[in-house]
Amino acid sequence: MSPDAAPLLAVDGLVKRFGGFHALDGLTFHLKPGEILGLVGPNGSGKTTCINVISGLYPPDGGSVRFAGRSIGGLPSHRLVHLGINRTFQVPKPFMTLTVRENVEVANTYGRHPQGTIDLTQLLHLLDLAPMTERRAEELNSAQQKMLDLARALATGPRLLLVDELAAGLNPAELDRVAARLKEIARSGVALLVIEHLMGFIDQITDRVVVMNAGKEIFEGVMADAVNDKRVVEVFLGGDDAS
Repeated sequence: MSPDAAPLLAVDGLVKRFGGFHALDGLTFHLKPGEILGLVGPNGSGKTTCINVISGLYPPDGGSVRFAGRSIGGLPSHRLVHLGINRTFQVPKPFMTLTVRENVEVANTYGRHPQGTIDLTQLLHLLDLAPMTERRAEELNSAQQKMLDLARALATGPRLLLVDELAAGLNPAELDRVAARLKEIARSGVALLVIEHLMGFIDQITDRVVVMNAGKEIFEGVMADAVNDKRVVEVFLGGDDAS
């Protein structure tokens, strides 16, 4: 990541309401190519809602989302994939009756990878899925399905990858492998926005973190400084808004 690089993603004053509830209430941050930004906060702070708005599942109710200088707020998910934005989900939903290879081929074909057909063998090897190439998705364990979810996202050639709790439920060895893979992806120039509750994992992979509470940013900086910030400590260790 070049320190002088212009932001690839710019979120400014983002608002998302559900009835009278503000899930996002003026959220602002940016993300550069090749950077890994962690999005952390207590349950209900708006992290997944943020990714859902950026990825086109929800339209914003205020503020702006810009990608590569273009306003993208409200564009549907399939158009955003073709622009270079894709994501993983907390609970992967692959095509269960298709093989690993077929799942990735579908994503590659309909996601319109800018380079056309990808090297599927190389991608599956990167994510430790090569031995499962011809197994149906329903035969994979939860960790393998998470890797398949990541493989399908990468098969579309994203410039921005949104990662929603990919590490949840993984054992220490799996966590180390996933951390290495995400850092390798970032080194290729892809920007990553990562939601995770495992602070050790976030500290291991991120360049910066944004800490959220009640739909707002309360801290932005490196993880080592976040743990010493009074607002962050209050939110995580018993402040009034930590529900």
